[in-house]
Amino acid sequence: MTQTLSARSLLFVPGDSERKLVRAASSAADLLLLDLEDAVAWEKKAEARAHVAERLANAERPQPWWVRINPLDSEHGIHDLAAIVQARPDGIMLPKATRAEADRLHHYLTALEAAAGLPLGAIPTIAIATETAPALFGLGDYAGCPRLSALTWGAEDSAAALGASDNRDEAGEYEFPYQLFRSLCLAGAAAARVTAIETIHGDFRDLAGLEKVATRARRAGFKGMMAIHPEQVPVINRAFSPSAEELAQAERIVATFAANPGAGTIGLDGAMLDMPHLKRAQAVLALRR
Repeated sequence: MTQTLSARSLLFVPGDSERKLVRAASSAADLLLLDLEDAVAWEKKAEARAHVAERLANAERPQPWWVRINPLDSEHGIHDLAAIVQARPDGIMLPKATRAEADRLHHYLTALEAAAGLPLGAIPTIAIATETAPALFGLGDYAGCPRLSALTWGAEDSAAALGASDNRDEAGEYEFPYQLFRSLCLAGAAAARVTAIETIHGDFRDLAGLEKVATRARRAGFKGMMAIHPEQVPVINRAFSPSAEELAQAERIVATFAANPGAGTIGLDGAMLDMPHLKRAQAVLALRR
């Protein structure tokens, strides 16, 4: 059964760093992603896994703590799950995902939950759905995926999978393939009725650039964004929170339709509004915190 994720900011934390975990937990991030994959050197995987399992079992969690495991086809993925499920993470992020891998993760989690005496199906998942070439052909196939709450995408692993020398043009914008993958991730999330999450903005010092990216992402339909540094979190939270003006306008639209039951179109401020306008207004109000 699918479920949606409600998080504006998803902050990555290297799984082998207690110092960074403490700092991240004190941030305003809606969700932490304790990372056992890209942020951890190969020779430190086991150490990071043990650290994450211990902190999940014993630390206070000011916000939900999810874990990005290593890919299931690596030697570390199943060991990550065996170590951390018993500590009941708030969710699992699956890198280099396909629909088949997401289903496989569901079965592994079910078996490990049963072994640990946990409620079956309690641990939700996020799939990073663009990181391998085969995955790119299945972005519309996640409807009904058990446990899935969100889809996101990654430009760096996508570029590596395609053998690209770079994924950006001279102006710093993503080249066409990566813009396409981003759009397909957004559409795939909508088709699966789960949350679409924007990828990272790699330059954590470029807060102005981050604000532009995050603002455009929410406008396009993404509901949150991943971060790699605590200083990115306030920018992302602002960008994915509707302004007072947006909320006021959305309330006016909803109220006008409510005052005209049965009307397919209404006039407001000289513009004709119909059902898509009402749905967008309702979606804005759903983001209110």
